[in-house]
Amino acid sequence: MHTYAIILAASAGYMYTAAHDARPGVPRFMAGRAPAGRLHMPDFRFARREGPQVAPSLDVTSRQVSADGRCGVEFGTSCEAGDCCSKGGWCGQGYVYCSSPACQIDYCDSCDGNVRPSGRDTEDVPRPQVGPVPYGQGVYHCEVDGVIALSFDDGPFTYTEDLLNLLSRYDAKATFFVTGRNLGKGAINDDGLPWAALIRRMVRDGHQVASHTWSHQRLTELTYPKFLNQMLFNEIALADVLGYFPTYMRPPYSASSAQTDGWLGELGYHVTYFNLDTEGYLHDSPATIQRSKDIWDEAVEGHDPQSTKWLQIEHDTVDQAVHNLTEHILGSLFRNGFRSVTVGECLGDPRENWYRALDGAAGESTGRLRGSLPVFGEAA
Repeated sequence: MHTYAIILAASAGYMYTAAHDARPGVPRFMAGRAPAGRLHMPDFRFARREGPQVAPSLDVTSRQVSADGRCGVEFGTSCEAGDCCSKGGWCGQGYVYCSSPACQIDYCDSCDGNVRPSGRDTEDVPRPQVGPVPYGQGVYHCEVDGVIALSFDDGPFTYTEDLLNLLSRYDAKATFFVTGRNLGKGAINDDGLPWAALIRRMVRDGHQVASHTWSHQRLTELTYPKFLNQMLFNEIALADVLGYFPTYMRPPYSASSAQTDGWLGELGYHVTYFNLDTEGYLHDSPATIQRSKDIWDEAVEGHDPQSTKWLQIEHDTVDQAVHNLTEHILGSLFRNGFRSVTVGECLGDPRENWYRALDGAAGESTGRLRGSLPVFGEAA
């Protein structure tokens, strides 16, 4: 393993805990604790998420600058230019202060989540809404029987190459919900880092690439300009890597509301959830990963593929999920007669609908987005 990867993996524990904290009111959808029969929920196909409205928030430049080094939502003050506001509410510089999603992006200008990636703006790209899958509302399960759509959030990361090798060995397909700049890994389109090559390999190997926002912020807590940054910054970076960007996304923490669903619909996104969560991120040790295997086995082992389908979630940022759980999953999936497919395939959506070209596509555009795109910091 390269030195960079060792440092990143060793330091990510703190940040990853911040990325997947449990908050009251945010359900852990179909987390595998219930009997498998209840996990499918066929009447829940395109249920619309309801939740809190976006709270009003001032721009960082209009906040009072901290006089004592404390900052953030608890103190109501921002940091001086060049400093970052940590999850714990301290101003400073470096990984612990500035790495997203823990860095409080509304209280400083230097969080890496506030830094626009290099690449062409996507704000004016036409966004026709085509195909059978609805836009701007939650999609929870597959439409095609006999398939399982594996999906992985938060990467690319240190373990993603190993995961791609494993999927290739089984000739299995998956969907990667990519986060552009999180866990201190740098920007996904930085040529000096391994992420762009891994994303290109995902597509080359027949996987689907989707958006998990730029820096894994909770969308329901953002103002519209910050929400727009989270979506468009990731588009810019992915388009810089691939030449196009996705129409599928998954909200961080599975947190969206009627308002943010509407914004995502305006941007032309399918809001993608899941109905099988094997909870690898909760069991990231050899001693506990069996619990995730048990969740999978309850849902898949012995079930008839002719009447069963799953849209599953895992994370390629979790060591045991990649290096232990996934091989168990793949062996079981094929042994029980299921097909391994992407999310788009499991929804019956043609491949040409999964992405948008920078020069637009056939169909009617939803029009120019509201407002302008605020930019903080310098290009990555």
